Amino acid sequence: MTTDLQTRTATAVFTGIGVTAPNGLGTEAWWRATLAGESGIRPVSRFDASGYPARLAGEVPGFEAADHIPSRLLPATDHMTRLALTAAKEAVEDSGADPAELPPHSAGVVTAASAGGFEYGQRELQALWGKGGQYVSAYQSYAWFYAVNTGQISIRHGLKGPSGVLVTEQAGGLDAVAQARRQLRKGSKLIVTGGVDGAICPWGWTAQLAGGRMTSVEDPARAYLPFAAEASGHVAGEGGAILVLEDAEAARARGARVYGRLAGYAATFDPAPGRGGEPGLRRAAELALDEASLAPSAIDVVFADAAGVPELDRQEADALTALFGPRGVPVTAPKTMTGRLNAGAASLDLAAALLSVRDAVIPPTVNVTAPAEGYALDLVTEARRGPVRTALVLARGRGGFNAAAVVTADD
Repeated sequence: MTTDLQTRTATAVFTGIGVTAPNGLGTEAWWRATLAGESGIRPVSRFDASGYPARLAGEVPGFEAADHIPSRLLPATDHMTRLALTAAKEAVEDSGADPAELPPHSAGVVTAASAGGFEYGQRELQALWGKGGQYVSAYQSYAWFYAVNTGQISIRHGLKGPSGVLVTEQAGGLDAVAQARRQLRKGSKLIVTGGVDGAICPWGWTAQLAGGRMTSVEDPARAYLPFAAEASGHVAGEGGAILVLEDAEAARARGARVYGRLAGYAATFDPAPGRGGEPGLRRAAELALDEASLAPSAIDVVFADAAGVPELDRQEADALTALFGPRGVPVTAPKTMTGRLNAGAASLDLAAALLSVRDAVIPPTVNVTAPAEGYALDLVTEARRGPVRTALVLARGRGGFNAAAVVTADD
């Protein structure tokens, strides 16, 4: 019988990865493109963005929903949910787990979201305003909702255990994985987790532009340049990663292949506006390292949040310098090839961290030749080969959310 102490300290390991990203559909296609420095940032194609100040996006290439999603689900799902279902199917298959063979209610789903099915919602509201209520789909009642990815993944794979959704914008991909680990520590055996997001439609675009952090640069190679002197904001994107997180003992009992271990996690908040004080990112990293029982010197690479906004880049660079020392650790931001994916971003960075451990390589930060003067960062601008056993992933969400996660090789 499992004791309370054992459940509180159960080890969580990653056994499956599924990816839908702007520079690759599917995990291995995305990873090959990432290591090769191939960007998926291009002019917006999902709608006519010519009248908007931001005209670039990271869109998942070659995605035909009918090739991946049962036809009965097509009328009921937003584009974002279709991407999430595709990534989840790949992740579950990659894990080798069969949820039907697990004890009842021992497998669940925890995902992250930032906006829900914006594109679906826009279309149905246009029908309401332009034609009348009788033209609005009944599926609108849930297709727009923040928790829709969790629900649809749960139904498709028969995952009837603890489930939920985290809404902390860009930090959500880490927060969801941490919540998944909490469920494992309460006795669950397997949780499908992570985040896939996207709102590349006029309604979603307007909302993102209102945040004031999107770049208006139209050259894809010069638009999103975190830590560079020319940084002018970020490019928005769609996609992300779904991961299978399992209780280590249960995973090993079935002979699962393990990508790595979630060794540490922490979340903090920035001070309220006008109150002063240091942002909470460094504290989140320190707490995550403390939980992992690792000194900063043990970290082989940091996957940065990489806002692309000079003030926010400075805050992150200062936090990394304070924790690791000047140029004390390799820092990378492969999201320069995808754009910022809101709730999908941090889980995609987790996937990259796990594959960095697997393949002993750090992916590059493209288009940035060197950090700006005054940033004491060892920024990885070309794929760097060498052992990687520990990685720190950082993420920040609008509203003051900070999250940090440590993944390590599984011994």
